[in-house]
Amino acid sequence: MVERNDPPRYVSDSAGAPPVPPPGGYRGARRALLGTAVPLAPSAAPSGPSSTDSPGDRDEARRPGEPTPLPTRKSPLGWIALCAAIGFAVLMVILLAIGAADAFFGATMLVLQLVVLGLAIAALATKAGRVLGAVALTIALVLNVGTMGALSAIRVAATGSYDGHKTDKQKLWEAYPGIKDQDPSRYLHQQSLEQLQLLADETMADVRARLTAAYGLQWVKSADAQERPERNGYGGESMLVRFTSDTWATTTPVTGYAHKLEVMQTIESVITQHGWRGMVAFNDPGSGVDPAMISKMYGGATPESQVDWEWFSDDQPDPGWFYADITDLANDTTGEYRTSREQTAQRTGEPLEGLRLTVVGRYMLSEKKVDDFTKALTRYP
Repeated sequence: MVERNDPPRYVSDSAGAPPVPPPGGYRGARRALLGTAVPLAPSAAPSGPSSTDSPGDRDEARRPGEPTPLPTRKSPLGWIALCAAIGFAVLMVILLAIGAADAFFGATMLVLQLVVLGLAIAALATKAGRVLGAVALTIALVLNVGTMGALSAIRVAATGSYDGHKTDKQKLWEAYPGIKDQDPSRYLHQQSLEQLQLLADETMADVRARLTAAYGLQWVKSADAQERPERNGYGGESMLVRFTSDTWATTTPVTGYAHKLEVMQTIESVITQHGWRGMVAFNDPGSGVDPAMISKMYGGATPESQVDWEWFSDDQPDPGWFYADITDLANDTTGEYRTSREQTAQRTGEPLEGLRLTVVGRYMLSEKKVDDFTKALTRYP
């Protein structure tokens, strides 16, 4: 019989009694009781992905929220774009070096340029290939078909080395020794280069001597004689040359309308004795040149106010031209002519103002080339 005041007791077969705890008690209950975590055994500690783990295993082992590391290997597309840009640039440099100007303006080069640009832009759109794509795009924009083609055209124009797609007939006429649409026999019967050189030296020597004796003018050679090949009209050079004699200039000014006119008339009287015709004053309104052009070219509308005078003669039917020019800075009211003459004098060393004498000959054939000229003409109908 159980008394009411006795404490309750459980028996082994009592219904609803909790199970007996395991030895040492429940693990969770101990942690809650002590307030500290019980360290796990080394065998239970989580380990990082090993070198043998697959990418999928490493992803599963990564903690939630941890950023995915960027790949360290460059994109193949970036390398392809860079190699294509470099190869295309090398190709254009080679074409520039050999003077193949026409190749730059063909459809093939344009298509290749677009392909390189496409690869560079595609690589630029990817994270892994962005750097290489930017380099490839820079190369493609700097060394492009337009720029390299323009450089090639300038080089060809300067050197005259363009071949392009010329036919054998075009190449033949490019070496024509005469001048297009001109009778080549005229150059065999006219004054030779050597004859004009001798005439120029004799004429100017007499002119200088007469002007020195009459007016006390002193002289200096301001430019040496030169010869330059004439173009033949077929894209090449002929055997004819343009001859420019030594240029002689006075070391003192020649100024004043009356004095300048007297000097020019003295020159005319001397050169006519050497077979030259009477002189024409290009700067004079009566020469037939437009008055506005005269004022612009010579610094004034009339000879009395002009800075520059230009008188001319020839020895027709021969090709020699005789020039006598006077620069008189006393008539330069704006200072523009003085500035221009100072620049010229600094470059060439000739006097700022005074009288200058020059002889020019066009389409001159040297006596040394007569046989070669005649032989070369036999190749042409």
